[in-house]
Amino acid sequence: QVQLVESGGGLVQAGDSLRLSCTLSGRTGSVASMGWFRQAPGKERQFVAALTCRAGATLYAHSVKGRFTISRDNTKNAVYLQMNSLNPEDTAIYYCAASSTWPLRGQWDVNYWGQGTQVTVSS
Repeated sequence: QVQLVESGGGLVQAGDSLRLSCTLSGRTGSVASMGWFRQAPGKERQFVAALTCRAGATLYAHSVKGRFTISRDNTKNAVYLQMNSLNPEDTAIYYCAASSTWPLRGQWDVNYWGQGTQVTVSS
């Protein structure tokens, strides 16, 4: 089993930055990629960003490209999502995800989910 724990959510104003963290524990050797998804009220959960755990390849949703950066620290079994130039449309619960495969683009690729962290951007 793999456990994912997110942190770093909160309430910010439009234009602000926020960094989310996700710590991985358990059978970490089975994880090939990690990523972030988000779900706004009344909407489907959508892909945000992902990366491979070893090679460092990344993928981004078009809506966040250039504003968000995903990174990892393998020494800490952690993945981060740096979010800049936030706007109210970024308001959602952000979920950390782990997969045994790559690419990680959709919910169908995910083997493990974190519990989610709320990000609220006020205008």
